[in-house]
Amino acid sequence: MSKHSKGLCALIVAAALSGACANTVRGVKQDTEKVAEKTSAATNTVDVKSALIADGRVDASGINVDTNASTKTVVLKGTVPSAQQKSTAEAIAHDKAEGYKVVNQLTVAPAK
Repeated sequence: MSKHSKGLCALIVAAALSGACANTVRGVKQDTEKVAEKTSAATNTVDVKSALIADGRVDASGINVDTNASTKTVVLKGTVPSAQQKSTAEAIAHDKAEGYKVVNQLTVAPAK
């Protein structure tokens, strides 16, 4: 193999490896961003549920809080005993999950 051919082969190998490394770096960055989004969503879920439990105006025992990181949405599901508690729960969720849209799917079922 000539000196020129060896140099050309080395250049091709180096280019291929640098492309693979760049793809790996992009992949790691994207994976890291996804983990950060999911962690943020999980934190919002805990923050909203904790605030609902701590607030004396809402019976949070029947409320489920789901957070979707990709759509930046907090969904309130379950039941509360009054329409006032339903709207209060939504307001609390808005306060605690800044930057997230709140979807209130709570139903009112008066306590027996």
